[in-house]
Amino acid sequence: MGKSPFMEMLRAEIRLRGYAPRTEKTYLYWIKQYIRFHDLKHPEQMGGEEVKSFLTWLASVKHVAPNTQKVALNALVFMYQKVLGKELGDLGFTLATYQRKLPVVLTAQEVLSIINNMNGIYGLIIELLYGSGLRVNECLRLRVQDICLKTSALTVRDGKGNKDRQTLLSQSLHKRLSNAIETSLQIQINDNKNGLGPSLPPALSKKYPNAFRRPGWMYVFPSSILSAHPITGELCRHHMHDSSVRKALQPAVNKANIRKKVNCHTFRHSFATHLLQNGCDIRTVQELLGHNDLATTQIYTHVVGQHYAGTASPLDLLRSD
Repeated sequence: MGKSPFMEMLRAEIRLRGYAPRTEKTYLYWIKQYIRFHDLKHPEQMGGEEVKSFLTWLASVKHVAPNTQKVALNALVFMYQKVLGKELGDLGFTLATYQRKLPVVLTAQEVLSIINNMNGIYGLIIELLYGSGLRVNECLRLRVQDICLKTSALTVRDGKGNKDRQTLLSQSLHKRLSNAIETSLQIQINDNKNGLGPSLPPALSKKYPNAFRRPGWMYVFPSSILSAHPITGELCRHHMHDSSVRKALQPAVNKANIRKKVNCHTFRHSFATHLLQNGCDIRTVQELLGHNDLATTQIYTHVVGQHYAGTASPLDLLRSD
């Protein structure tokens, strides 16, 4: 099925519309699952009822998370509306909902304890996640031109929602980040000798054939191996894979004896919460995180208890008498 004409047509349409490679992979995955669920029946021969039964199966049998169910629906709506030109109409179906869950947040001391148990480039990455409020892939996709040591700022390109934003860069990371950049540029120089370089958007490399030789386009955290470009198939050097960061993080969490459920995203949550605890304006935090809706950022006020500002526990008042 992977090389079927229909799937390749879907792939071409996704790329034509400029969707991120991760979105392409996700959409194609769920469309394949949908077709397999209906015994390889062609989507043109199916419609709203089949979509409804598939989504119901995901929720009731596979017990997928509500967000996963929504992603699957988005993929199917894209296929029917954008590719097949077919409206699904009212599915008569309500997506699963879930109660708000507070994010796991580390204390400042817990963050420090984890960082102290990490070495080398992985420690630097975790410090960037916490110090700048980055998602792990936003950090790994950083290129040399996105770092400005003079203004202590970094630019996130094509973040969630295909948005650019600028955020803080801790001055304490300047020296180590400079060293990391120098190391990556040396890798680029060696690659350039063989006519290779960092992976680039196809349109960019076509317009500027020598862009792969420019230092600004080199990844700050390059992969240790060369690989085929996901779109053009040309040999190039991509950025480090996020799985390697996750593998390096867990032993540090264990050594720090922290029993919370910690992942890379926990440091982004901690960044936002600690800024609010230190008196930062919530609108500023929203901008630094790149949230479209203030309501998304407000979840952190519940973590720090700002919605109960000035309210003391009655037990504390009892003890003070």
